[in-house]
Amino acid sequence: MFNRYLLLTTLLLNSLAQAASTVDLGVSGQLTPSACEPSLSNGGVYDVGKIAAKDLNAHQPTRLPPHSLKLAIDCQASTLLALEPRDNRQGSSYSGDQSHSFGLGLINDNQRLGALNLSLDSAVADGVEMYTLISSGPTTWAPSIILSPHALSAFTPIRNVTVPAPVQQLSALLSIQPIIAPTDTLLLTKEAPIDGSVTLTVKYL
Repeated sequence: MFNRYLLLTTLLLNSLAQAASTVDLGVSGQLTPSACEPSLSNGGVYDVGKIAAKDLNAHQPTRLPPHSLKLAIDCQASTLLALEPRDNRQGSSYSGDQSHSFGLGLINDNQRLGALNLSLDSAVADGVEMYTLISSGPTTWAPSIILSPHALSAFTPIRNVTVPAPVQQLSALLSIQPIIAPTDTLLLTKEAPIDGSVTLTVKYL
C-alpha cells in the first residue's frame, strides 16, 4: 500500500512539473482588403530659415512662427484607422510636458535645442467634418487635436463621441509650432541645425 501511494505521488509530481515547463504562443491579427496612403503638402517640410541667436529669448523659450501643412489620407475603401506619430529625434525635446512634444535634435552633443508641438485642425472625411480623438489607453479615446509621440490619433464625425469612425478620403491641416529653448541653456558659438523629424504612420484598427 505504501509503495502504491509513493508511485501515485511521483506520477502526480511529474505531471505538475511537465505542466509548469510549457508555454503557448499564439499569433493573431487581421488582413485588411484596403490600403491607405498618407501624404503631406510641400513634401512634408517646414523650413524656418536662418534665425539669429540675438533674436531668441535668453531666459524663456522662443516660439517660432507657426505653420500648417495639408495632411491627406486616401484609402481604397472606407477603413477604420488611426495615425501613429513617431519622434525621430526622441529624447531631444526641450519641454515641460514631453508627453505631447517632439524634439528638434541635439546640439553640442547633449543640449536640447527645442521642441515641436503638432496638432490637427479642420479635418474633413468624405465630405463630413471630423473631430479628432487621441488614445488615452489601449482601448479608450478622448477628444483632442494634439498629436503625441506616445498615443494614436483617430477621427469621429460626432462631437463628444469617443469612438473612431472609418474614413476613405480624409484631409486636415497639420499645425506645426516649433519652440527654441532659452539661449542661456545653449552654447551657440556656431550655426546649429534645427532638426525636427516626425514620421506619421497609418495604423489599421
